[in-house]
Amino acid sequence: MDMMLGPDEPLASPMVETCRDFQKNAIQYWRDWVRHLAIPLEWQDSVIRAAITLHLCLYEETGAIVAAMTTSIPEAEGTERNWDYRFCWLRDAYFVVMALNRLGAVDIMENYLRYVNNLVTEVDGGHLQPVYGIALERELTERIVDSLAGYRGHALVRIGNQAYEHLQHDVYGNVVLAATQAFFDKRLFSPADAGDFQTLESVGQRAFALHNQPDAGMWELRTKARVHTSSSIMCWAACDRLAKIAAHLGFTDRARHWRAKADKVHGTILRRAWSEARGVFVESFEGTELDASLLLMAEVGFIDPKDPRFAATVDAIAGELLRGTNMFRYVAPDDFGEPHNAFNICTFWYIETLAHMGRDGEARDLFEAMLSQRNHLGLLSEDLHPATSELWGNYPQTYSLVGIINSAMRLSKAWEEVL
Repeated sequence: MDMMLGPDEPLASPMVETCRDFQKNAIQYWRDWVRHLAIPLEWQDSVIRAAITLHLCLYEETGAIVAAMTTSIPEAEGTERNWDYRFCWLRDAYFVVMALNRLGAVDIMENYLRYVNNLVTEVDGGHLQPVYGIALERELTERIVDSLAGYRGHALVRIGNQAYEHLQHDVYGNVVLAATQAFFDKRLFSPADAGDFQTLESVGQRAFALHNQPDAGMWELRTKARVHTSSSIMCWAACDRLAKIAAHLGFTDRARHWRAKADKVHGTILRRAWSEARGVFVESFEGTELDASLLLMAEVGFIDPKDPRFAATVDAIAGELLRGTNMFRYVAPDDFGEPHNAFNICTFWYIETLAHMGRDGEARDLFEAMLSQRNHLGLLSEDLHPATSELWGNYPQTYSLVGIINSAMRLSKAWEEVL
């Protein structure tokens, strides 16, 4: 018996013929799209697979980018770390936009900025949630479905995500960072203008006001609020990019205004996130612990990657969080105990950091190791068991696919070397 899933409308031709046409058209669509990507010389198949999958995570009606297509695949065996990822995290979406921009797929950025503009213009008091529904839903009430056994019997099965209630201050920087290229890129059908800049200034005001205030952080800790260094760095990035955008638009006074704000935040972070006792930057102001988000300090331009303070921090992170070739986001116990598996995007952040520091040989070895741990489709989930390489967490995870693209673009030999 033949069966085809499709829209509720009659077929214009026999089923087998229709299916073949659909398959042919789909293949041609993706071939045409990929032809316009600026892919690297090396690891082309890996980058193409990741890019297509990221494109499939775009909800075209609104421009939302879905973090993952699944819910409640646990981060590790025997844990209650089961989450619903079928929503648009502004943080994850920023990383997706930046990765695809590097490939020249600016159409995704244009669609996503439409989604962001709809959010920003309707926020109450300037507050942005870290996550929204793909149709701009604001309330994502989390509940447990007791009637379902879960992935491999790993209850809990969750619908919705409590993170929409969190204060995660890095979100303001993520929004500004995602929009910045739109002010400079001449290829866009609708480049950002002075009105868009004024809208983003309201986001920047929130970023500056909150850069030294406690939040749940990018790892979405549910019961442990503190001033997370990564959140403050993203608040700095919001002010820094607004200064650059204002200068580009010729708004000299606003450029000075935002540069002063950025410099103040920068100084605060250098002072309060640096641990004299440990000789490294730490994950929260006046804290003592490390986490992998500190690797982003160089990526967003906060610090020179060869600054001795950053180099010491990178070495300390590797010493504490690296397990074989895989990086944990942190190892300190959180609301659910000690983490058991590596967080794939953190490994990619480490790979990119090594490349920034000129340690390309180490970076390439780690990147090849990560590629070898993908499944038969060339995809990755969120988490990975460092000993068995078994994939855990929601799938396919946009964060992880972003890591493949960024690392390949950073490490690949130039086309000129073979042409």
